[in-house]
Amino acid sequence: MLVDSHCHLDRLDLTQHAGSLDNALEAARGRGVGHFLCIGVSADNAGAVKALAERYDDVDCSVGIHPLDLKPGETPAMEWLLNELNHPRVVAIGETGLDYHYEPEAAELQQASFRLHLQAASVTGKPVIVHTRGAREDTLTLLRDAALPQAGVLHCFTEDWDMAKAALDLGFYISLSGIVTFRNADALRDVASKVPADRLLVETDSPYLAPIPYRGKPNLPQYVREVAEFLAMLRGVSYERFAEQTTDNFKRLFAQARVRQAA
Repeated sequence: MLVDSHCHLDRLDLTQHAGSLDNALEAARGRGVGHFLCIGVSADNAGAVKALAERYDDVDCSVGIHPLDLKPGETPAMEWLLNELNHPRVVAIGETGLDYHYEPEAAELQQASFRLHLQAASVTGKPVIVHTRGAREDTLTLLRDAALPQAGVLHCFTEDWDMAKAALDLGFYISLSGIVTFRNADALRDVASKVPADRLLVETDSPYLAPIPYRGKPNLPQYVREVAEFLAMLRGVSYERFAEQTTDNFKRLFAQARVRQAA
């Protein structure tokens, strides 16, 4: 079975599935996807992702504030974050991190928020889901300063091997999305071939970044199969072995997730 380790179920374009999330999840299950991690990005959607995790046995969730969802001049309150994390289906913190590509002027605010999420990770022991774009050095500096006792993941990884190696040395996992299938992603495929088998995850980041042959269309959890098949071929292993390995990795990292074995 496969796990979609990062998807935004509350934001999916469900046109293909007659407007039904039930249908979308069933389509993914029919392709061997046995578990989904629904990601929090703001205070506004924390309730929505928790409700979805409560609704479906094979969905868990995270809670946090995406760096591009921060309100100007306002960092999340630690009390709020810890309260949200105190829920049996919230298995991770984030997504959080730094994104200077779109908002370089908000670097200081993003760093303050990222530090707060990392502090919450130290307090709760839950893994942190890191978004990073255009902020390589600051991301690594803050992760090193945090010295987390437990691992986390750099999701939808798009950086080079040097950054991947630095993150791996800090105990982090690397998660790859449909971007790895894009024709111009040679550097990312180099990373994908080098990440140790026991530190690799797969994701859709749906509804964004659909893999080939669906690029340019709304992404769906069912397309994590294309990502996994591509990576298995790239790494020279069977699809079945790759799916088993990445599922084991997910269960190890997100130890509180209620992952059941599925066909």
